[in-house]
Amino acid sequence: MEQQLVQLLAETQSSAEGPRKHAESQLQQLYHIEAFPISLVSIATHSEVPLNIRQSALLVLKTFVLSSWSPSFDEFQGQELVNPANKEQVRLALLELATSEEHDRKVKSAASYVVGKIASTDFPDQWPSLLPTLLQLIPTGSDAQIHGALKVLGDMVEDGLSEEQFFKAARNLVGVVYNVAMNESRKSTLRALAISVFRATIDTLDIVQEDHKEAVKAFADETLSAWSPFFVDMMRKPLPQPPSEDDETADGGPEEQWRGLIALKLQVVKTLMKIRSVFPTLLSPQSPTLFTATWQELSALQAPYQTMYINDERQGRLEDADGLPYTLDFLVLEELDFMQSCLRAPPVRKELEGQLQHAQADSEGQQTDTWVTEVMKLAVAYAQITTEEEGLWDIDVNIFLSEETSVTANYTPRTACGDLVIKLAEWLNKLTTEGLLAYTKTVFTTAESWKPKESALYILNQVLNDFMDVSRNISPEIAKGYSEYVEYAMHQDNAFLRARGYLVAGVLTRTSGTTLHELANGFLQKTLNAVTNDPSDVVKASCVKVLQDYLQALPRSMTSSLQGPIISAISAFLASQDLAELVDSDDVLMTLVETLRDAMLIDARICIGPGSDALNLLFSVASHSASNFQITALVNETFEEVAGSIGTLGGDAYIQLCEKVLPSLAGAFDVGDMTQENALRNLAAELLSILSERGTEPLPNGFIAAVMPRLNRLLLSSTDAEFLRPGTEAVKYMLAHDHKQMFEWHDENGKSGLEVCLIIIDRLLGEKMEDHAAAEVGGLAAELVEKAGSEKLGPFLLQLLKAVAVRLASAKEAAFIQSLILVFARLSLVGAKDVVDFLAQVQVGNDNGLQVVMGKWLENSVNFAGYDEIRQNVIALSKLFSLEDQRLVNILVQGDLIVPDSDRIMTRSKARSNPDRYTIIPVPLKIIKVLIQELSFSSGESRLDATAAADLAEEGSDD
Repeated sequence: MEQQLVQLLAETQSSAEGPRKHAESQLQQLYHIEAFPISLVSIATHSEVPLNIRQSALLVLKTFVLSSWSPSFDEFQGQELVNPANKEQVRLALLELATSEEHDRKVKSAASYVVGKIASTDFPDQWPSLLPTLLQLIPTGSDAQIHGALKVLGDMVEDGLSEEQFFKAARNLVGVVYNVAMNESRKSTLRALAISVFRATIDTLDIVQEDHKEAVKAFADETLSAWSPFFVDMMRKPLPQPPSEDDETADGGPEEQWRGLIALKLQVVKTLMKIRSVFPTLLSPQSPTLFTATWQELSALQAPYQTMYINDERQGRLEDADGLPYTLDFLVLEELDFMQSCLRAPPVRKELEGQLQHAQADSEGQQTDTWVTEVMKLAVAYAQITTEEEGLWDIDVNIFLSEETSVTANYTPRTACGDLVIKLAEWLNKLTTEGLLAYTKTVFTTAESWKPKESALYILNQVLNDFMDVSRNISPEIAKGYSEYVEYAMHQDNAFLRARGYLVAGVLTRTSGTTLHELANGFLQKTLNAVTNDPSDVVKASCVKVLQDYLQALPRSMTSSLQGPIISAISAFLASQDLAELVDSDDVLMTLVETLRDAMLIDARICIGPGSDALNLLFSVASHSASNFQITALVNETFEEVAGSIGTLGGDAYIQLCEKVLPSLAGAFDVGDMTQENALRNLAAELLSILSERGTEPLPNGFIAAVMPRLNRLLLSSTDAEFLRPGTEAVKYMLAHDHKQMFEWHDENGKSGLEVCLIIIDRLLGEKMEDHAAAEVGGLAAELVEKAGSEKLGPFLLQLLKAVAVRLASAKEAAFIQSLILVFARLSLVGAKDVVDFLAQVQVGNDNGLQVVMGKWLENSVNFAGYDEIRQNVIALSKLFSLEDQRLVNILVQGDLIVPDSDRIMTRSKARSNPDRYTIIPVPLKIIKVLIQELSFSSGESRLDATAAADLAEEGSDD
C-alpha cells in the first residue's frame, strides 16, 4: 500500500489539474482501509523517501485525523475510521518522529502539529503518557529531540490542555522550559522556542485567571520572579557585528549566532509584551529597567538598521521553519512597541517626569534638550523610508497611499515610530510637539540626505492625524514654526519629500485653527498646480488626497471660487492615468472619489451647471470599479448627498440633474446588458434608485418613459439579487412620487404601468425567487396597493394580497419577511378589520391565512429595522389589538424560549436533535409583549431588559 500511496502523493503535487484531482479523490477513497494512517506515518518516517512526499504524507494524515479520528473535531465526517490499536500505533510513531534526530524541520513541524491535534482529543484519557514523556525528554535530550518535544509541548499548551491538566502540569512544565531558556550551551533558536512555549502558558493563565484569580496571581508572581532577571539580562545582551549580505543566511559561525540571538531577543520582548498585557502590575516594578534597556538597545541598533535597510536593501520580515522571526527589522519593531507600552507604566512615567523637572530646574528658563528630544531622534531615525519601500512606492502609488491612510496590514518600524510619538503626545502634548519641532530644525539644518527630513515631517503628520481624530489643535507657535520646513519640502527634488511637504501642509492647516489661513491659500494653489503638473504620480496622488484637508479646514469663502479648478485638476489627473490599470488601485480610486465628493458638495449646483464634468468624473471612476464594493458604496453615498442637496432646490434643479444623469444610467444599463457586466448594471440600478428616491412630486415629464423600458426588461429577466433589490426600489420610489405618470405609461406591448408593476411583483413573489433577491417586493406591493387602491386593482388586489401571504409562509430571510409583513401593516393602518377579514378567508397550504401571517408577523416584529418601518408596525399592531377580535384571540403563536434546567454543555449534535422550544400564547398577549419591547427599545433599555419587562407583562396577564 505504501508504494501506491507514494505514487498518489506525488500526483497530488502535479501541475496538471486532472491528475491532481484524481489523486486527491483516490486518497479519500482509501480512508476506510485500516492500514491507511499507519502507511502514511511509515512514509513520513522513511528517510529515503523524498522530502516533499514525506511532508505531503503528513499533510494528508492531518486532514484524515481531523475528519475521521474523533467526533471532537469540527471537521469530523461522522465515522471514526481508526481502531484503538491503530490509534496507539499512530500516536507513538508520530511522537517518535516529532522528537527524533530528524533534521528536516518542516517534517518535524508537520508531525508535531498532527501530534498536537491528536493530543487535543486523546490526552490524557487515551494518551496519559504523552506529557510525562515530553517533560522527561526535554532536560536530557539532544538539540534535535528537544526541538521536537518543545514543538509538541507548545501545541499542547495552546490547544490540548484543560484547566485541570494545565494546573497539574504548570509548575513542572514552566520549570522545564525555563531550564532550556537559561542554558547557554543550547542553540539560541532552541532557547527562543522554549520562551515561545512559556509565552503560550501566559495565554493559558489569562484564560483561566477569571475563575482562579488568587491561584493564578500567586503562580504568575512566583514564575515571573524567576524569569525577570533572565529577561533583563537578555535585553541588555549586545548583538554581535551584523554579517555581510552574502553571509547573512549562512549556517554556523557568527552569522547563525546573529540570527539566533535576534530570534532569542525577539521572543523575550514578545513575552514581556504578553506579560504586560496580562499581568501589568507584576511587571510594573521592573518596567523602568526594561524601558532603559530597550531604549539603549534601540539606540545601539540605529547604525546597523540604517546600513541594512535605509541605505541598503537587505531582506527583512523573515521567519524560520518554526515560525520564529529572526531579522533585525522584526526586533526593532517589537522593541519600539514595547517601548511605547512601557511609557504607560506608572513607574516609568514617574521617573521620566522627575527627569523633566530636574532639566527645567537646571535650565533656568533656557530651552535645553531633554529625553523627549532624544525620543524624537530615535523615532526619526527608524521612521525613515527603507530602500525596499522606496522602490515599491515608486512603482505603485497605491501602496504608498494605503500606508498613508493606515488601511494596510503592513506594520513596520516606520508606523511603530508614529505610534510611539502619538502616545507620547497624548501624555505630554506641548513638550512632544516642541521637542519634535526642535529636532526637525536640527535635521533640516544638518542632514544631507532627504530621508531624515521626510521622516521628521512624517512623524509630525502622524501626530497631527491623531490630533484631528480627537479634535485637538496644535499651538499657533508650533504651526508657524513648521511652515517654513513644509514650504522647503514642497520644492525639493525628491518626490517623497515633496509629497510629504504637501501632505503635512494640509493637515497642519486643518489642525491649527485659523493660524495658517493666510498661508493656506498659497499652499492650496501650489497643491492644485502639483496635481496637474508635477512629474511624480506619488506627488500628484498625495496632492489629490490633501485637497480634502483644505476643503474641510477652510471657510467656504476661500474655497468656493476654487471648486471648478479643483474638479478640473482631478479631471486632468484622471486623464493622465490609464483607468484600466487603476482598477486594482483601491486607495487611489477611493482618494479620487472622496476628494471629488468634497469638491462637489461645496455647492452641489456645480453638478448641474453647463459644461460641468463633475458627475461624469464620478460615474467614470464608478464604471471602471463597478465590482469594487468599497468604491461603489462611496460613489452611491456621494451621489446620494448630491441628489439630496439638489432635490431641495426645487423642480427645475432636479430636472437638470435628470438630464445630466439619465443618459449615463441608460448607457450603463445597455453596456452592462450587452457585455454581461453585472456589476455595472447593478451600480446603475443603485444610482437610479437613489435618483428616484430623491425625486420631486410629480417627477419630471418623461422620467418614467426614459427608464422603465430598460428597467422592466431587466427586472423580468435577471436573477441577480444585487440588481433586483435596487431595481425594485427604483420602481417603488417612482410609484410613490408620481403614480399618475407610472399608470399612464405603457410598455412596447401596450401594457399599462399598473399591469407592468403587477407582473414584476408576481415574478418576485414566485417560489423560485430567492428571499434576498425579492427583499424589496413588499415595499413595492404596499406602494401599489396604496396608490392604485381597489378601484384600479379590482380583482387583482385580493390575488396580490393572497400571493404575499403565501410567499410569507415560506420566507426565511429577515429583510424579506419584514418587507412582506409591511404590506399588511400599512393596510392595517387604515383598515385593520378588513385585513383580518381577508386573511381569515384565505387558505395558505393547509393553514388559515390569518394564522400564517400573524405567526410570522409577531415572531419577527422585534427584528424590524428602520425608523418608519418600526413606527408603522407598532401602530398597525396597536390597531389590531384594539379590534378585540375573537379570531385573533383564538390564534396561538410562538411566545418565549423555554430554557432547559440542565447546565450541561450542549454539543452541536445534541443541539440538532433537541431544537429550541417555545411557550405558546394568544395573539393579543404577544402583541402586548411586542409593544412593551418596542417601547423599552425606544426609551434606551437593553434588549434583555425589554424582554424581562415583556415577561412580567405575561405573568401579570396570567394572574
